[in-house]
Amino acid sequence: MAKTDEKSGCLQTLKFTDEFYMGLAMYLASLAANIGEVPVGAVVVHRTKGVVGTGINRREILKNALYHAEIEAIDSSCKTLGGWRLFECDLYVTLEPCPMCAGAIINSRIRRVIFGAYDVKGGACSSVMSMFDMPFNHKPVLSPYILGDKCSAQLSEFFKALRKTKKRRRRYIPPTE
Repeated sequence: MAKTDEKSGCLQTLKFTDEFYMGLAMYLASLAANIGEVPVGAVVVHRTKGVVGTGINRREILKNALYHAEIEAIDSSCKTLGGWRLFECDLYVTLEPCPMCAGAIINSRIRRVIFGAYDVKGGACSSVMSMFDMPFNHKPVLSPYILGDKCSAQLSEFFKALRKTKKRRRRYIPPTE
């Protein structure tokens, strides 16, 4: 993309940053939250073609453990690019990938993984384990905690609201006769 500099009148190329793409992943995460899913969003960006795939969590709605945001984003990227090798692509995801997603990242040859919040209970990139440090045939570069505070806050707000809703439901005791 290009734009004209107002002062010089010269044409300049826009360089999208990690923060820009993480912001897009956070927007997708908000869409997941709006449908009652844990707010995780993922974006796959090809080095020359831009965004080639996106995904959000849909485990609850689709009642399937495989529907993580990263898996959806990888799947849509493979379909867009017409192949399973994503070696010219970066993955932006709002939460540290789990072991299943880390395995899919390795198998799809994604070159770089950028995540927001750490997942201290299930993260497979650095929190619980470091799958990318193991002797697999591919090792993506890891860039952790990009907009981490904002991604963490998004998740915290979702779970706080969820606990509040569940608390209200528990208080109601239907009459018995």
